[in-house]
Amino acid sequence: MIKVGIVGGTGYTGVELLRLLAQHPRVQLHSITSRTEAGTPVAEMFSSLRGRVHLQFTTPDKANLHECDAVFFATPHGVAMAQAKELLAANVKILDLAADFRLQDTAVFEKWYGMPHACPEILKEAVYGLPEVNREAIKKARLVGLAGCYPTSVQLGFAPLLSSKNSLNHPLVESQNLIADCKSGTSGAGRKAEIPTLLSEASDNFKAYGVKGHRHLPEIMQGLKAIAGHDDLALTFVPHLTPMIRGIHSTLYARILPEGRSIDFQALYEQFYANEPFIDVLPPGSHPETRSVRGSNGMKIAIHRPGGGDTLVILVVEDNLVKGASGQGVQCMNLMFGFPENMGLEQIALLP
Repeated sequence: MIKVGIVGGTGYTGVELLRLLAQHPRVQLHSITSRTEAGTPVAEMFSSLRGRVHLQFTTPDKANLHECDAVFFATPHGVAMAQAKELLAANVKILDLAADFRLQDTAVFEKWYGMPHACPEILKEAVYGLPEVNREAIKKARLVGLAGCYPTSVQLGFAPLLSSKNSLNHPLVESQNLIADCKSGTSGAGRKAEIPTLLSEASDNFKAYGVKGHRHLPEIMQGLKAIAGHDDLALTFVPHLTPMIRGIHSTLYARILPEGRSIDFQALYEQFYANEPFIDVLPPGSHPETRSVRGSNGMKIAIHRPGGGDTLVILVVEDNLVKGASGQGVQCMNLMFGFPENMGLEQIALLP
């Protein structure tokens, strides 16, 4: 058994961590922090956890996080990096669901998140938390900056086309003309009261946002360049808000190069993800739905080539709170501690 703490247990990713870790056979929940809810039983705030989580929320200074084997940060940007040095010194492994340890370039981080990075020396050792890409590095990591929700779907959707690991010796698509048209449910904005996500504002409505520039764009570009092994990439990324609670649907477009016109892209994706426990490449002609992954750590991918032409369309769905956040965090934790990667993550999606 390992002792696990959660910093920031009252948000959507925090309660999702509680749901998953309370069912994990090798985890003992040690402490859950919240400054505003200190002293409140967790099950009083989240009745779904009655009989499963018996802890109370506590303030960070009384949580004894140094006694944990691992600590998750389900907090706003800037919190994890303020506490990382002390926890690492106590041999505590860190998994951050915010952006503090995703971007390796501190200047890029400061531009997009509007704050200086508190520990650039620690950032250098952080491993990007996308298991299907960085599995071996995650196994050895002390500090993991978990991939964002949109970046998870976009990177894994494009990876078989761009990766040098696809065993093909030439480019398959125009890497300077990639498009990611992505839609997310309102829970992606977090558990806070804001006008755009109020029921009367978000329900019966659909809109794009962040077209000029979104915080996840530099993260996606950093990841795609690492996957491709070169910097000759350009991406148009447009996120949208949809009137649902959970789920991400990313429609990705890539222009096929002449060298790639004879490629069986369905077979390419099936072979690339053949041994991945959470990636399901659907049969030809499929149209994945967000409800098919709701509440699960799974991702479903479908490949289309309309009219047999030169445009490849990749459809990707995931639950933004599970594979896009907390479930992926547990997946990384399993790797870091030598547990089976799918341990505690075998929930079947909720339907309807």
